[in-house]
Amino acid sequence: MTMQLLLLSCYFLSAWLGVEAAPAADEITYLPGLQKQPSFKQYSGYLSVADGKHLHYWFVESQNKPSSDPLVLWLNGGPGCSSLDGLLTEHGPFLIQSDGATLEYNPYAWNKITNMLYLESPVGVGFSYSDDQKYATNDTEVSMNNYLALKEFFRLFPEYSKNELFLTGESYGGIYIPTLAERVMEDASLNLQGIAVGNGMSSYEMNDNSLVYFAYYHGLLGSHLWAELQTYCCSNGKCNFYDNPNQNCMDSVGEVQTIVYSSGLNIYNLYASCPGGVPQRLSVERGQLVIRDLGNSFIHHHLAALLPSVRLDPPCTNSTPSNLYLNNPLVRKALHISPKALDWVICSSEVNRNYGRLYMDVRKQYLKLLGALKYRILVYNGDVDMACNFMGDEWFVESLQQQVQVQRRPWIYEDVDGQQVGGFVKEFDNIVFLTVKGSGHMVPTDKPAAAFTMFTRFIKKLPY
Repeated sequence: MTMQLLLLSCYFLSAWLGVEAAPAADEITYLPGLQKQPSFKQYSGYLSVADGKHLHYWFVESQNKPSSDPLVLWLNGGPGCSSLDGLLTEHGPFLIQSDGATLEYNPYAWNKITNMLYLESPVGVGFSYSDDQKYATNDTEVSMNNYLALKEFFRLFPEYSKNELFLTGESYGGIYIPTLAERVMEDASLNLQGIAVGNGMSSYEMNDNSLVYFAYYHGLLGSHLWAELQTYCCSNGKCNFYDNPNQNCMDSVGEVQTIVYSSGLNIYNLYASCPGGVPQRLSVERGQLVIRDLGNSFIHHHLAALLPSVRLDPPCTNSTPSNLYLNNPLVRKALHISPKALDWVICSSEVNRNYGRLYMDVRKQYLKLLGALKYRILVYNGDVDMACNFMGDEWFVESLQQQVQVQRRPWIYEDVDGQQVGGFVKEFDNIVFLTVKGSGHMVPTDKPAAAFTMFTRFIKKLPY
């Protein structure tokens, strides 16, 4: 038999057995910016879902044993922010450098032990696009499209379909991940093992209420404002800073929000400096309006709708290196980016502005996962983040009223200076709440060694 016939026979046999190889057309054969190309395989392309929507993915195989290591989906939040930010600045195999052209290998990459799937979701985010160029969406549609994208991934990469599957994300991923998990757990063909959410939005009410306490006890408010908050927002030992109808309370909470969001503090890490100095919420760069906020302001929703070119950048975040790199034509070609895709930006103003937030909390989804008694859940928070602060997520986990297995205690990891306290952990039946000491919103960026230790223990079901 000739070599060509032998190869053809092997191809058809593997296809018949359902173990055909990953799509060769999506393989990244050369990635600009690296001094040395990686030893592991990586792929970039599109997962097409309903109604002409195409979600861009970047998949990096494990550096350990890709055939048997777990598959981990990662989603950044927003809503409307790109998961490639997670890849290039948090826990990907290589991190973007300040020149916007160079990549350096990450010693704490999460693909050291798992296969990592970074999905740009929803459409309109990053390189993901829709044929009709309409990008209004909502929580329910996004969870369905993320589920369909997972199914399409396993169709293209069937060799991973039996691997353990974990769903992970950060920030608004606190909504994306449990609502996706609710769908995935109903599909017996997917080997879901658990979810992990970092600095997630779990409950708007608990997040807003806890933020006021966080701000006061971190020295931001002062005794006079605190006394007013106690007088106008609290009664019978309970405070409502979330939707209190008292006008004096609303005015006092407005002062808190001004201090937290508009005084020049880095809301993602209270103790970190703000790149470029105190940020202007509005500026014009290269003829484009740039808005730096969380995407909830009157300015963003109303002024932005009137302007043709608007960019949404998270405050105190320098996305210029990633912008430069991902919009380099050679990089776009290496990643097989469609000519229909827009220029890459860290967060899509259009998606964020037109997004329908349907879930004010995800208690039902967590209780459904916990009720199955077979999934493990990690909720972790950098403890100096103000966007989704640790206290709100701790309250949320406590509100699920699960049986306590291990009382709150310090957890330890090792860095170059030896053993260190990584933060604090409390373990319940099938769910863990964990803080990362001294970290902000993007835990793997601020505390890479601690984050990798935490991730390893979660994936391998080791004691924290």
